[in-house]
Amino acid sequence: MRSVRSFVLRAGRATVGQQRALTELWPKYGVEFSPVPLDLQALFGRAAPCMLEIGFGAGEALLEFAGAHPEMDCVGIEVHRPGVGRLLLGAETASLRNLRVICHDAVEVLQQQLPPASIALVHIFFPDPWPKKRHHKRRLIQPAFVELLAKALAPGGTLRLATDWEPYAQHMREVLDASAAFVNAAAEAGFVARSAERTPTRFERRGQRLGHGVWDLEYRRVN
Repeated sequence: MRSVRSFVLRAGRATVGQQRALTELWPKYGVEFSPVPLDLQALFGRAAPCMLEIGFGAGEALLEFAGAHPEMDCVGIEVHRPGVGRLLLGAETASLRNLRVICHDAVEVLQQQLPPASIALVHIFFPDPWPKKRHHKRRLIQPAFVELLAKALAPGGTLRLATDWEPYAQHMREVLDASAAFVNAAAEAGFVARSAERTPTRFERRGQRLGHGVWDLEYRRVN
């Protein structure tokens, strides 16, 4: 049993439109959590490289990526239902056929639902930094979670991360650099320039207006 989670379910209420999307569009885009490994080819009706975004928030970056890469199948994981509803509305507006959503704890999805070596690309953008020292154990990027990412990523696959909290950026780098399963794309520099494929979210743009820095990391899954 997991005793520490990286998230707290907020009591935010979905709008009428988001709630409608959760009811009417979930059958089209939603994937229920199950401890049985997914057949991604059957889920999307084709064989294609698959990207995964963990904690997509309101979904801006995931919607943009899925729309720009019809050749890839995209799976988003998010626990907060209003954000899921917002993504579903965006997916329907854009008529996206290459996007599916799982509303569940990403740790359990990685442990039980995603087949090994099934993912080509993982995005983790602006996870909760849990800045207080007593809460550091709640941070998502920990050695055990990195092992789960390594299991899901195919050899040569890419892991991209971003945060606007510098101490967390350093923590991410230390944890990932210590893993034998990953190599840092920036080598000794540690951090990379923001990928053109990472669309700035409203959250990020607000932080930039406030003078916050952003740190991007990119790692490759070694064979």
